[in-house]
Amino acid sequence: MAPRAQKTAAAKSQAALSNTLKAPQPNQFTKEEDLHAYREMLLIRRFEEKAGQLYGMGFIGGFCHLYIGQEAVVVGMQKAMREGDQVITAYRDHGHMLAAGMSARGVMAELTGRQGGLSKGKGGSMHMFSKEKHFYGGHGIVGAQVPLGTGLAFANRYRGNDSVSITYFGDGAANQGQVYESFNMASLWKLPVVYVIENNRYAMGTAVTRASAETDFSRRGLSFNIPGIQVDGMDVRAVNAASEEALEWARSGKGPIILEMQTYRYRGHSMSDPAKYRSKDEVQKMRSEHDPIEQVKYRMMDNGWFSEDDLKAIDKEVRDIVADSADFAQHDPEPDASELYTDILL
Repeated sequence: MAPRAQKTAAAKSQAALSNTLKAPQPNQFTKEEDLHAYREMLLIRRFEEKAGQLYGMGFIGGFCHLYIGQEAVVVGMQKAMREGDQVITAYRDHGHMLAAGMSARGVMAELTGRQGGLSKGKGGSMHMFSKEKHFYGGHGIVGAQVPLGTGLAFANRYRGNDSVSITYFGDGAANQGQVYESFNMASLWKLPVVYVIENNRYAMGTAVTRASAETDFSRRGLSFNIPGIQVDGMDVRAVNAASEEALEWARSGKGPIILEMQTYRYRGHSMSDPAKYRSKDEVQKMRSEHDPIEQVKYRMMDNGWFSEDDLKAIDKEVRDIVADSADFAQHDPEPDASELYTDILL
């Protein structure tokens, strides 16, 4: 091929790739869809608030990373998924579990290390698992879930099924070398995987602008011919629309795709983080102008679908579920010592 023809072909290829970077318009939810999203996000919010309380009381040990503020990401994504699609994520994982349909009792009991927990009390906050819900963790090592999620996608391709691996990781993990090894493999073999980068703006205590040369994380796969979409991760409708597009891309045999969810965590990196690296005004501005739950709440009220009293009643129902899970998690027995020798692969 002549040099001019090569340049033209490369330009067309790059243009085609760039076209996939535009986020679709947010989906318009029905009354039932908005209500479902509201309840799911509210459950995650109230659950995490209670988890923070139990941690402060000493019922939860070890590390505990809360998902408060980021609820729209998993709820919008989960709504677009099909039965059989897999989820794998990092250690800020309680919200992912609840969105996947895992019981509040089971998640909270795992946090307190009880036998009724989803990993029989042996995994704790960062390492939960559910074969039934196609949920493969909860991983404590930064970025470790990315090659594992890529492996899930390889298994789907090998078996010839129609499932997609949804692999979540954060803006901090996005700088890990194993992430780019995974990108290369996934693109080379056209694996059905959606890489969801939850950009909550701070990798532990460091702003993305101080730690990342490229802060548009939707572009992180371009050198591997992986397209990306930058999404308003605080709007559950925008998340859902982009998720549908990304899942269809991966499911149709086009290979991997990246979704950068621009979101925000209200609490510190973990319960031991006072988050002094950002101002209270910054956090309050996000809460007052972009909160994912409040957006749905006011939309439903503006549409005349629910009154404030209706929504208070829903909040009470959710709080009752969370209170029940906390009570169960504090009184369920600890696992028997024999559990030390089960679930071990030699």
